[in-house]
Order: sequence, then structure tokens, then C-alpha cells
Amino acid sequence: MPKNPQILTPSRPFPLSLFSPPVWKQYQIIGLGLLLGVCVSGCNTQTTAEPQTNQNRASSPTATDSTRKDKKVILTTFTVLADMAQNVAGDKVTVESITKPGAEIHGYEVTPSDLKRGQGASLILDNGLNLERWATRFYNSFPKVPRVTLTEGVQPVNIAEDSYKGKPNPHAWMSPKNALIYVKNIRKALSNVDPSNAAIYEANSTKYSDEIRAIDERLKQAISAIPPEKRYIVSCEGAFSYIARDYGLKEVYIWPVNAEQQSTPKQVERVINTVKANKIPAVFCESTVSNEAQLQVAKETGAKFAGVFYVDSLSPSEGPASTYLKMLEYNVNTLIKGLQGNGA
Repeated sequence: MPKNPQILTPSRPFPLSLFSPPVWKQYQIIGLGLLLGVCVSGCNTQTTAEPQTNQNRASSPTATDSTRKDKKVILTTFTVLADMAQNVAGDKVTVESITKPGAEIHGYEVTPSDLKRGQGASLILDNGLNLERWATRFYNSFPKVPRVTLTEGVQPVNIAEDSYKGKPNPHAWMSPKNALIYVKNIRKALSNVDPSNAAIYEANSTKYSDEIRAIDERLKQAISAIPPEKRYIVSCEGAFSYIARDYGLKEVYIWPVNAEQQSTPKQVERVINTVKANKIPAVFCESTVSNEAQLQVAKETGAKFAGVFYVDSLSPSEGPASTYLKMLEYNVNTLIKGLQGNGA
């Protein structure tokens, strides 16, 4: 049996740090000049998904009235898009997320304060692919505010099971390759509403795209060091279809998309049987939903519940996934640690 890969602590803060590649003794990668890093502090921060009891009551902080008067306001539907947009925008506009860190975005309910924040907005950026069905009321309240869907140009991966079969999986941002399309669309959108700063948005998007390409390569190398028969990612929501496609993972999930009715007995039984049949050592859940069903899977199979992934929301600023790039890094590190038996 090959030894488990080791994950080393980064010597410099992300995003400048690199990873030390996980090495299976019999699958050692030779000649890699990359070091594959780990957010170790983040990996121990949260090991279970907590109920988001107040997730629909508040959104991310709103800019002051004076700031809104000085700069154009760009609204995004959730925190991941806000971080991407901020990297492209720099300090030239004010970027705000409608939903706050930790919010479950599939079933979010628009509040009066959200509608107030929409006043004076110059642009709304959303994901599309049926993700923000709740936002129709918001959009209708501001018919003159331009809206850009950032998945324009993305090749969707269709959901293969349950009532959502045949519909596009909305979690396209989980793929760094797709993120490059998001960034391109953000740059175009910002340049259209603020052409005087188009050159700055171009420069910022080029720099940010280079960072995304770099982490894509590092994550690819990290996962490729795991023997193919061990490359399973078992989550609550089917949010990893794009990563599975890009990095050669086998995706297993309880439900395809977060919804009001989750974890039917049939869904749980299906995952239990898959975990047992393939001797998968670790299962995971997402930070914005209850992990109760996945804990049942772990109990029934003997697999370890190895922590949470960040998908629909970034963590607060002090958390392990406070930016999009850190989120990708944290998720892959959590996966690798779980598969090697060192998870939460």
C-alpha cells in the first residue's frame, strides 16, 4: 500500500505561497518545480457545517453614502462573485455582495434592505444557470440597472440525477478554467459602465487571470499525485462537477442542488452503497448546509467525516476561505487530507 501524501505548511502567505506536492511513495512525481501549499490554519478552523439561522437577515456591509456618491456601485449576487469583481475593479468602483458570507444562496430571500441597496447601483453581476431564482424580484425592482450574467461563454455540465437531471449545474465558478471566463466578462462589464478606467480593468484582469492559471496548475498537480482509484470527492451537494471534469475526480453527492427538501432516504442509501463499494475513506459537506445526512453516511460506512468545503459562499475575512483563490486552495487541501486519513 503506498504511503499517504504529505501536505506541507506554506512558508509565505497566500497567494504568494506555493504548495509542496503530495507524494505517494510509489507515485512520486519527479521534476515538479512547484511547491503545493496548504492553509493549515484554515483546515482546522471548521470541521462541521453549522446551521445558517440568520443567513437571510443580513447581507454584506453596505458602503457609506459618501462612498456611493464618489464611486459607481457594482452589486453581485453572492460573495464569490464580489471577490472576483473586486480583483478586477481594484479601487475604481465600490463592489458589494447582496448575500453575506455564510449565506446559502440557492434559497436566499430578498430583504427590504437589499432593495434599498439596489438604489443607485450602476451594474448587477450574477451567475445565471438557474442559481439565483430568488433574484427575480430584485431585478424587477431596478429595470434600468444593467445586469451581466458571468457564465456567458461557459460550457455547462448537466446534472445527471434526480429531479434536476438534464439541467445545467450552476457551480461553474468552482473550475479555475471557468473562472477565467468570469473574469473576462467582469472586465467587459466594468469597462462598459466605466470606460474611463477600462485600461485599469484590463491590467487588473490580466494579473488576476495569471493568478488563477497558476493555482489551476498547482491544484492539478496536487490531485494528480493521488492514485486514480482514490480520487473520489463525496459531498452533500453536487457542486464539484466542473472540478471533477477538470481534475479527473469521481464525484459522489447526496443531492444535486441545495433545495428545501434534501437528503431523501434513497439519496442517502445511494451514497452509502457507493462509499462502501469503493472503500472511500472520507466524506465531506458544504459550509452553508447541515451535515446531518453526511454524518449518517459516515456512521453507516465507517468513512470519516473529514470537514467542510466552501462553495456557495466565502468565509468571513478571518476564516480559511476569505477569497476565491483561498477557497480553491482550502477545498483541495481538505480533500487531500481527508483521503489520506488526516481530515477533521
